[in-house]
Amino acid sequence: MLHNRKPNRMKGYDYSQDNLYFVTSCVQDRVCCFGGIRAGKMVFNEYGKIAEQQWYWLGEQYPYLVLHEFVVMPNHIHGIIEIKRANVGVGRDVVWAGRDVVGAGRDRPLQHDSSVSIKIKSLSELMGAYKTTSSKKIHLLGYDAFKWQRSFHDHIIRDEKSYETISYYISNNPQQWEQDKFNKT
Repeated sequence: MLHNRKPNRMKGYDYSQDNLYFVTSCVQDRVCCFGGIRAGKMVFNEYGKIAEQQWYWLGEQYPYLVLHEFVVMPNHIHGIIEIKRANVGVGRDVVWAGRDVVGAGRDRPLQHDSSVSIKIKSLSELMGAYKTTSSKKIHLLGYDAFKWQRSFHDHIIRDEKSYETISYYISNNPQQWEQDKFNKT
């Protein structure tokens, strides 16, 4: 039993609703396993490439996601995920009677049925998918000890100023590595 553990998410908030979310996830024990910072730029190794690829896989897998600023650091990731329900039903996610709908590529489908529904995953489920798939791929490359830290940090982005500040922080994170609180060196 865990005592005095701080709750990770805002109580009563529906994390599957349309919004922008800033997320941070760290590698267990903050092991620097994704590459290194050289001249203010992140240089990926094979594990860092997987961490980046699986982030973009989320956007391909879930049509209601819009991926904004993102960075892989030596031992953590930062990103902005937007859940946008308006994207559902206009792409490859449209299925009718168990078959792909005609014209369900990038264009609007030629047919539409009110029974078409997509479950919108919560932010925790999305991050779980990211962490699970990236871990599996890293394990397949032989790094069996790789683990993400339990849970992740999130912040609900409520206005444009917050969005701009967080985007700037993410995009400039590699240049700030020497002062980064996640830098154990």
